Formats: sequence, C-alpha cells, structure tokens
Amino acid sequence: MKRIAITGPESTGKSWLAERLAAHYHTIWVPELARDYLLNLGRAYDFDDIVKIARAQMELENKLADKAGEFLFCDTDLIVTKIWSLFKYGKCDPWIEEMARNHRYDLYLLCDIDLPWEDDPLREHPDKRKELFDFYLKELKELQVPYRIISGTGEERLRQAISAIST
Repeated sequence: MKRIAITGPESTGKSWLAERLAAHYHTIWVPELARDYLLNLGRAYDFDDIVKIARAQMELENKLADKAGEFLFCDTDLIVTKIWSLFKYGKCDPWIEEMARNHRYDLYLLCDIDLPWEDDPLREHPDKRKELFDFYLKELKELQVPYRIISGTGEERLRQAISAIST
C-alpha cells in the first residue's frame, strides 16, 4: 500500500482532492481530524491542542491504513501540523517535529494556492497564503521527499494528481 499525503496551506482543496482520489482509485481516505476537534473544543485552541490533534491524526491514519487498498490518501500530514504550530506559535512540539521528519509518505501532493480563498471560521490566514506555500515547499525540499505541486481547478487539479501518482 502506498501512502499519499495531500499537503499545503489552508483553502487549497486538500479535502476535495483526497476524497476524489480515493474514489478514483477505489480506496479510502483519511479525513483531517483538526476540523472536528476544533469545532467541538468549546474554547479557543492553544499550543497543547496541536500535539493532541497530531497524535489523533496519526492514530486515525494508522487505523485506516489497515482498510486501504493499493493507496491511502491522507487529507493532511504532520508537515501541516508542524507548519501550523511554527506559524501560529513560533515553536513546535518535539514529537511533531520528529514524526514529520520520520513518518514518510510515498508521495506528497502540495496543493497550490491558485484556488480562490473560501471563508471558514476555522481558517486564519487568507493574506498569508503565498508565505505559507513557500514554507511548505521549503520543508518538502529540506526533507528530500518526493513531491509534486498540484494546481488548476476542479477536474484539472484531479488529473494532475492522478498523473503525479501514476509516474
């Protein structure tokens, strides 16, 4: 089974892409856990919540990996969590840093910022998308992992992702 991480800044179509890829390849996908966690928290999140989210995300990913076919599409990864923590708090829990470095995927699909921003009460940085995209790109290069930038809208974005996976 190959694990494919869908990564990138907020509002770049990660969930949409993960769901469509799973349907295309007749497998399952791992949804982003942070959204439900934050919606049910009942207070503003803090630094400690990020590591709880990261650990729960990894547990869910590992649980669903047993049910996947040839591919497992992950709507988020620990690079997302690491960058979120560094960007928001200027620091990152050592466990997240270590796991982001060591828990590898067969391919990372970095979603480009060419989609229009969609407002959402959980999204925080509509004016920082380029800065965040560059942060993701730098991180992927430093980790020396296989990645492809996925851009375009709708079906074009899906076609690019399918092409990246098949090469």
